[in-house]
Amino acid sequence: MYKFFFLINPVSGGGQGKVIHKFLPEIMESMDFKADEWKAEFTRKEGMEEQILTALSSTEKLVAVGGDGTVSSVLSIMLSSEYADRVHIGLIPLGTGNDLARVLGLYKPFADKGLLYLVRRLLMAKSRPFDIWTVNGKYALANYFSAGIDARIAHDFNHDRATGVISSNSVVANKLHYVKRFFADRAYHLKSGKLSMVVNTPELNETVDLTGHTTVIVGNIPSFASGANPFFKSDMADGYLEVVCVPNMLNFLLAIAVGNIPVIGYFLKKNLLKSRKVRSLTLELADDEYIQLDGEDLSGKLGNRVTIQFACQVHMLTLEE
Repeated sequence: MYKFFFLINPVSGGGQGKVIHKFLPEIMESMDFKADEWKAEFTRKEGMEEQILTALSSTEKLVAVGGDGTVSSVLSIMLSSEYADRVHIGLIPLGTGNDLARVLGLYKPFADKGLLYLVRRLLMAKSRPFDIWTVNGKYALANYFSAGIDARIAHDFNHDRATGVISSNSVVANKLHYVKRFFADRAYHLKSGKLSMVVNTPELNETVDLTGHTTVIVGNIPSFASGANPFFKSDMADGYLEVVCVPNMLNFLLAIAVGNIPVIGYFLKKNLLKSRKVRSLTLELADDEYIQLDGEDLSGKLGNRVTIQFACQVHMLTLEE
């Protein structure tokens, strides 16, 4: 049984995962870990599910090295396995948004002092309980889900990357291309939609007509779109999701700004951006609606009815006190 198992996405962050892989032996040895106490592998496109299951079955702590999508893949596999209670999950953030790493206190050490410093801190980190939700009983929701303009931008961004329009793996280049996609897609809105929410018990329901809205955002963590926080007060281990319905482009821009300007953000959340705490929800959307989950494009993969429910709690490594 390994004390640590590193699953490393070799292309995230412009290939920084390869740097981590190169220096891990030196780091682990400097912290008195023997060679048989840890293992590191690059993620595989083919057979990744089996790779994750093998890693979970052979370690106490699994560290996903990559973007939010990398750790989401791990959590999706945990939903259908027996390892949720036993294996602690860590993250070394090499993606574009890194929202999960931000709320776990991992992103600032990475940004300020570098990847190797973060690895050393993570090896000594404590863990905290963390809610995981299921989307249509299949996918794991760790960070957020949305349908609307931001999902359209994510869809177009992934298409541009797949077709070679984006030729660089640089985080900065990716963010600049996101800005470009925003201006190209800024007029997008939901064609039709209905949101049904269970606020606390099945007897306490609320329904919202989303037709014509710019987007609807469902959050499990207090971070969205690279550090914004449109949610009023989000707790990652309280069994509740936060839902924000955004009716127009002005409100969307305000939602993105929240979190970066604290005083203005408090005013906006209190007066313009109503955030609802819910136990579960169902979305009825147009067949061709754009949707995204933890930054990954799921358009066309969930049908026109999306149900999000509580699944379980896992243990996440954190540097937050």
